Amino acid sequence: MRKSVYFDAFDGPGWPSPSQLQPYFLGPRERRWKFARRNDCWGLSAEGVDGTAHLPRNKGRIDLNLTILGNFNHGILLHYHKSGGARGEFYYSKGDLSRLKEWVKTMHGDLMPVGLYIPFESAWKAVKEFMERDGALPNSIEWIAGEDIPDDAFPDPYLYRLAQS
Repeated sequence: MRKSVYFDAFDGPGWPSPSQLQPYFLGPRERRWKFARRNDCWGLSAEGVDGTAHLPRNKGRIDLNLTILGNFNHGILLHYHKSGGARGEFYYSKGDLSRLKEWVKTMHGDLMPVGLYIPFESAWKAVKEFMERDGALPNSIEWIAGEDIPDDAFPDPYLYRLAQS
């Protein structure tokens, strides 16, 4: 299995230790989610999980990504994506689902449902568990399958702006 990271100063092969990422989630409120680069989307990846490292991409190799979207006011949205093998899996952190039709704009201009954001502390438990269990879907938080989320929970930012005008 080949691990990689894109998380602030950590960019490249391997994963940092949990103690290196913990301050981004559990540090004092005024220091949480502070980065050297202006970004709010980070991630951990692994290629060739479940004993498939010897296989080529799209030929049986199983890869996974944990995307970590942060918002100082709403918390963290986690997106777990496992692809390859027999089928793909998409899961999102399960926050207050009554807020799926409320959105927060990311630094890249995407609109994300507030109902998928969870507290920093809960997100940290999941990220740490993900790292400790070599990319297994964490059990420490609740998840919602991508197929169970209404299509209109992720609006097109351009169309959304037009509808608001």
